[in-house]
Amino acid sequence: MARTLTATMRAVAVTPKQAGSARQVELPVPRVAAEMALMRVLEVGIDGTDTEINDGLYGEAPPGFDFLVIGHEALSIVESVGEGVDGFEPGDLVVSTVRRPDDCPNCRAGESDMCLFGNYTERGIKGAHGYMGEYYGESPAFMVKIPPSLRPFAVLLEPLSIVEKATYQAWKIQERMLWAPKRAVVLGAGPIGLLGTILLRLRGLEVHVYAKSPPESSQGRILSSLGASYRSVGDHPVTSIKDELGQIDVILEATGNSAVAFQAMAQLGTNGVLCLTGVSAGNRSIEIPADVINLQMVLGNRVTFGSVNANRRYFEMGVQHFQQAERQWPGIFQRLITRRVPFADFTSALDRRPEDIKTLLTIAAA
Repeated sequence: MARTLTATMRAVAVTPKQAGSARQVELPVPRVAAEMALMRVLEVGIDGTDTEINDGLYGEAPPGFDFLVIGHEALSIVESVGEGVDGFEPGDLVVSTVRRPDDCPNCRAGESDMCLFGNYTERGIKGAHGYMGEYYGESPAFMVKIPPSLRPFAVLLEPLSIVEKATYQAWKIQERMLWAPKRAVVLGAGPIGLLGTILLRLRGLEVHVYAKSPPESSQGRILSSLGASYRSVGDHPVTSIKDELGQIDVILEATGNSAVAFQAMAQLGTNGVLCLTGVSAGNRSIEIPADVINLQMVLGNRVTFGSVNANRRYFEMGVQHFQQAERQWPGIFQRLITRRVPFADFTSALDRRPEDIKTLLTIAAA
């Protein structure tokens, strides 16, 4: 039975660069063209980017608006499709990608995550409204179909895509040599750190996670079930990791702490690779042993690189790894979802709590 749509919809928006400005706004329900689909949002994941935008640290409104609808991690259902849309039909579950390309060569090739010109837009972050509303219009080029069996945790696909890209590119870099990694370290036990651990364990690596939470925390129990070890940095500082573990082949940094990023460089093993995924919002200055780090990086053939955003292929990889990991550790992804909050209580969802791993804002029922 067809749904009768109202003319307007609710959404959560902020005034960019104004702290604590999150509020509910009313917008017209999008009118979609023949090549577009109308999406009904089911739930939106909250992450540090959302809270930092609401803290006024960054964010950019779309042209013609003085506010930005936030939210970039969404699970949606196709409400209707235009005549020119192939491959999707009403009722399909979808996760949409985040970044929209400019006209640089990489963007034209489908790799907007490697944009050269920087004139891209990002849903809910930079120059384009996000998904924290009841509806949005979307092009099939940015829609990833989700099997119904993944419905309970598919909203995690966007953060999973971030570590899909990070680990894939780490392995591509290491094609510079014959490489058989054995030991990996993950710094941070938030969603990115936990999802990264899952991917590294799927690759068969020995994984050690260092973070602030105590070992008896939910994060510690999840990591233990994955066969990874967990250490609290209160007792095991980052600066002593290589003394504790020996050769470290891969480090995935997921803290957003610039000091930790530089500390990690000094812990990397010979021929190892360090991927930085955390974004540092601020202007902190630190002292580092520059000569020591430089010497180690050169003499040890070490590589450090940064990774941000993800294009469609990494979302598609994530769908496959969702299925693979669920077979190996049934229910593992649902354990990462620690709080579901009704749409009307969005301020509570944006209030990050120490026990939170992933908070979801429920917009509509399936």
